[in-house]
Amino acid sequence: MTLCLAPLTRGQDGTIYPLDAPDEPNAIPLNTGGVENQPASESWFRQWGDPMARNITEATLTPFLPDPEKANGAAVIVTPGGGFRWLSLGNEGWEVAEALNERGIAAFVLKYRLHPTAETLDGFREMMNRGPSRASEDGEDAEPPRRPRMNLDNQLEDAEAAYAMIVDRAEEWGVDTDRIGMIGFSAGAGLTMHCTLNSETMDLAFIGPVYGGMGPVEVPKDAPPMFSAIASDDFLFNGEFGVIKSWYDAGIPVELHMYQNGGHGFGLGNPDRTSNKWFDSFIYWLEVNDFLESK
Repeated sequence: MTLCLAPLTRGQDGTIYPLDAPDEPNAIPLNTGGVENQPASESWFRQWGDPMARNITEATLTPFLPDPEKANGAAVIVTPGGGFRWLSLGNEGWEVAEALNERGIAAFVLKYRLHPTAETLDGFREMMNRGPSRASEDGEDAEPPRRPRMNLDNQLEDAEAAYAMIVDRAEEWGVDTDRIGMIGFSAGAGLTMHCTLNSETMDLAFIGPVYGGMGPVEVPKDAPPMFSAIASDDFLFNGEFGVIKSWYDAGIPVELHMYQNGGHGFGLGNPDRTSNKWFDSFIYWLEVNDFLESK
């Protein structure tokens, strides 16, 4: 799938610029409902050169299907991050989906509902100025933002609806329902973990939380294998390996790639960072664990 986006060059600063909503011709409404106490309409902005959306009240799923000659039947739900208040749909969504397609994997970008932010861009800028949204381009992080606990019922419902749609249309999309995984970034990694720990309808074959929270969790008996990647200079790391130990103690396969640098929000990679190689490692992990072959 090709999105109708004007060329965007990754910026050298975190300035927030207005952006017209891009065309999303293949986005499929999930019909999971709206957002309570949300007076604002969906709007877009550009930061670090990336298109981002906020005040999302209607969840959608956008399929990215590989060339049939490359397709191997594996599928991945891709969940971008943004603190559950915006979505980095370019850096952590569409670009990742296209990279998965190149490896023969069907990808499905979940544009999930968000918690409300200011109606105006100026109001949103003020909110963002009170806390960093991602690492600076030179790898230096500001003070970590506060991360309050949020109700993720809407987001879980959106993810479950996305999974159900993929299963329902698996034959049409060339998906092996035994090899549907989920990968998320930052808040999207948190949603991936939330689904793994709480969903009663999703049967994920594997998960890939990338620069998500690293605290310990109670692992379900049927939890899937996990691939995790984070940089040591990410404010979400802070020397914590709890979630990795939780998976290890539960006897479930887990792989961790902790990189020397990369900061937070590196997506497929920023220049001259060791974290740039995580995607190749993820694909190799899928291959070794037979997720890229029909069983």
